[in-house]
Amino acid sequence: MGRMTIMTLNLVPYISASIIVQLMTAISPHFEALKKEGESGRKKLNQYTRYGTVALASFQAYGIAVGLETLSGSSGPLILDPGLFFRISTVITLVGSTLFLMWLGEQITSRGIGNGTSMIIYAGIVANLPQSALRTLELGRTGSVSVLGILLLLAIIVAVIAFIIFMEKAHRKVMVQYPKRQVGNKIFSGETSYLPIKLNNTGVIPPIFASSLLLLPATVGSFTSLERVAWLEPIMRHLSHGSPIFILFFASFIIFFSFFYTAIVFNPEETADNLRKNNGFVPGYRPGKMTATYFDYLLTRLTVVGSLYLAFVCLLPELLMSQVTLSFYFGGTSLLILVSVTMDTVSQVHAHLISYQYEGLIKKAKSKGRGGRL
Repeated sequence: MGRMTIMTLNLVPYISASIIVQLMTAISPHFEALKKEGESGRKKLNQYTRYGTVALASFQAYGIAVGLETLSGSSGPLILDPGLFFRISTVITLVGSTLFLMWLGEQITSRGIGNGTSMIIYAGIVANLPQSALRTLELGRTGSVSVLGILLLLAIIVAVIAFIIFMEKAHRKVMVQYPKRQVGNKIFSGETSYLPIKLNNTGVIPPIFASSLLLLPATVGSFTSLERVAWLEPIMRHLSHGSPIFILFFASFIIFFSFFYTAIVFNPEETADNLRKNNGFVPGYRPGKMTATYFDYLLTRLTVVGSLYLAFVCLLPELLMSQVTLSFYFGGTSLLILVSVTMDTVSQVHAHLISYQYEGLIKKAKSKGRGGRL
């Protein structure tokens, strides 16, 4: 508590509001219409996300303020002057810090490279790595953990990172053909292209959803006296990290939310309809309903593999932490964020460099053209 940061809430309310707005686009006709309006609709959805961020952050900040007032130490209550003024000042401070991070992420997105929100989360994870590594080496020096154990842990981390990169790049190519078409007196031959469908269409959303639900009882219990709510104590004990029930529920929630969120972000009927409007078709399947059924079948198979991959990556650290005592938590969700953000940033940098080189070539060609005319 002596080093409690004003950015305690971080970007969690903003991420939660973004996910809720995405879910509403698949449930509410109004939000679905805004999604199809283009840039103007996107701005309105972003505005709804900001409103949701303020509401969620205010609710969480008020809960933290009330919880802090209930805490006490050996020298007495933690908060010396509890009351309405303390709660209001705490809510303003925590909500303001979250809004600042939200604004900073939007500035990074519009002026920098990649997703600003992901970059801030990435920076927060990376900032703790050196200190965690030093603590682990200190355990090896004192003999609490053997050197072989540390080397084995590093080998496992490298192997998991390589596995995540392989799975995140994996996708299924669906062949799409376009028939011959005539424009004026010219006849263009049929074209063949591929529609890539990623193995993991959901990213890190399922683990975030699953961990949020499982940590909810612990969050409530940390700011509530267990004598008042006695039924929370066994729930918190069984849902602690490393327990068999926690692992079982964590895997089940990840698999469930993988299918749930995939159904939201990828609509087989809409994809098949767009292909039909562009005169495209998948060989062996009629445009329309038959193509949509094929996409649904293919997406189900890919989601099965993708959900098992997410569950494995997130549960492996849980199993390791239950067997090996370390001074830091090695999280699968953190690894997923680190690897995915790094890959996205690298691709963004490559695209920026290619665009910069292309613009340079155009400028050189124009300057040569002017020289020739002169």
